[in-house]
Amino acid sequence: MSRSVLVTGGNRGIGLAVARVFAEAGDRVALTYRTGKPKAGLGCLAVTCDVTDAAQVERAYKEVEAAHGPVEVLVANAGITRDQLLLRMAEKDFSEVLDTNVTGVFRVVKRAAEEMVEARRGRIVLISSVVGLLGAAGQTNYAASKAGLIGFARSVARELGSRGVTCNVVAPGFVETDMTRALNDKQRAALLGKVPLGRSAQAQEVAAAVRFLASEDAAYITGAVLPVDGGLGMGH
Repeated sequence: MSRSVLVTGGNRGIGLAVARVFAEAGDRVALTYRTGKPKAGLGCLAVTCDVTDAAQVERAYKEVEAAHGPVEVLVANAGITRDQLLLRMAEKDFSEVLDTNVTGVFRVVKRAAEEMVEARRGRIVLISSVVGLLGAAGQTNYAASKAGLIGFARSVARELGSRGVTCNVVAPGFVETDMTRALNDKQRAALLGKVPLGRSAQAQEVAAAVRFLASEDAAYITGAVLPVDGGLGMGH
């Protein structure tokens, strides 16, 4: 059955792969982007939205609902990095990452949950990171934000479970994206050397995990953290 799916930060990388896998399955997919509108041909509704702006979030939802109906599957993927060592990190860089990666997720999840609770069904999937479990030098802000999503998701799962709404987390590891492709050979080798499977993930592999958690096969899974990291975060 075709569902109304919304993917935030869906114009590239993991978000674009997630949007594509739902669209290929026949769902009515909308994606948000702040900059860099995705290329035509994906078959998705592209909506501008900065998740740090509550008014833009509301406007985006109204546009999606008018085109596709109330959101039944939400994938909260939009996020930013502002990497720097702790002693050199500006407070602005810390607060901006938390505002986008945590408070932005709060805004989009709260808005989707209103309709899901009324319909007594819904799927929410948050995109975290293995960094939120392991930590990473130079990413105190990003790690804090991605760890925070786990507590947030599990609280939402407890609040909304009785209404037929699930909330889960996917925690990717080293994924082939524009950002990771910019690393030099030495940096890539150092990172991949810590991965038991010895390779990076493709964005499509993360998307497959997201789609599973949004499927009927995962109807009895909520509050879970599903790693897609090649074993990098084992034990965390």
